[in-house]
Amino acid sequence: MADLIYMAISSLDGYIEDADGGFGWAAPDEEVHAFVNDLVRSAGTYLYGRRMYETMMAWETEPGLASDSPITLDFAEIWQAADKIVYSSTLASPSTSRTRIERSFDLEAVRQLKATAQRDVAIGGPDLAAQAFRSGLIDELYLFFAPVVVGGGKQALPNDVYLDLELVEERRFSSGMVFLRYRTKQQRVA
Repeated sequence: MADLIYMAISSLDGYIEDADGGFGWAAPDEEVHAFVNDLVRSAGTYLYGRRMYETMMAWETEPGLASDSPITLDFAEIWQAADKIVYSSTLASPSTSRTRIERSFDLEAVRQLKATAQRDVAIGGPDLAAQAFRSGLIDELYLFFAPVVVGGGKQALPNDVYLDLELVEERRFSSGMVFLRYRTKQQRVA
């Protein structure tokens, strides 16, 4: 059985984007990016909402993005090799390979995917992840905290879910970013 892993880069006050929709402050430096690459190698499938997919698809559709360094090239290759499932009622067709569109987030289908997948499943985007949290499907959280307070915006974690977590790994980076890896022990809707 595969794990369903939620990964997010957040401000210290818990936002993945600021009130203006910006997230440039979350860009990982090479040390953090190399660490992220090693984390996501275990994922065989990514689950995205439309907005997160449109952000991430640049790793395939914008070749210059990957050419910045061997680390970004490595990430692009990892991302392109994984399957992507995009949940969108408006996206007509995918713009990347190994990608399929689903019109709605089917919790039973995600349970089945977890049960049959050979590799872990990563879920990106707080709105989509909130649905999985509410259903008790998230097994691990990979949270990166950037050394910035943005004061508002889109929250990384849902308000209406109780999570009892076990810290299983932590790491500090020279940039001031901190990584915390948690395993869920108990989940319920608050």
